[in-house]
Amino acid sequence: MPAPTEHTREPLAPKEFQRAVSQLRAAKFRSEVFIEEMPAPQRIAPFASALSADVTVDGEDVGSGRIVLLHDPEGNDAWQGTFRCVAYARAEIDPELVTDPLLGEVGWSWLTEALEAHGATYAAPSGTVTCVSSESFGAMADEPSTAQLEIRASWTPEGDLGDHVEAWGELLCTAVGLPPVPEGVATMPSRRGQRGAE
Repeated sequence: MPAPTEHTREPLAPKEFQRAVSQLRAAKFRSEVFIEEMPAPQRIAPFASALSADVTVDGEDVGSGRIVLLHDPEGNDAWQGTFRCVAYARAEIDPELVTDPLLGEVGWSWLTEALEAHGATYAAPSGTVTCVSSESFGAMADEPSTAQLEIRASWTPEGDLGDHVEAWGELLCTAVGLPPVPEGVATMPSRRGQRGAE
């Protein structure tokens, strides 16, 4: 059988990307965070991997998010490196908090403080914090007001990718109002794939 021509071969992921994906998959999360692998966007970078998350407290979904690892072996000037983390976090919040002028700044600090706490060094951070509130009227007037906080961020990771992914997990927990895990208490293993098994 003739060997496949170059243009028919799937691009082989570089070892440094394979290593980063292994670190991403090995990250540990609190028991309230349900993690699943998800399809990654294919057109942003030559190589990509992604996780999605739901945060559940007392059987109720209170937050969600995703993190995408991008890799371009040729490098990217905007990234200032060959890797890029792109993260999203959404959390239900008290509608009264929406009027707080510092909420956006505080939401961004949750990310930077989580990265710092996990020893995850990074470069070229960027992102937005959005607050959305909903109030019902007419036939739906009895429905309670709701509000969501959305954090979208990207940064160039340095060091172990697992530290960055675990910081994202902490961001999700902070955003939904979960208290920090006491010092000396180990985080629970991730329940990866549990949702798919239900």
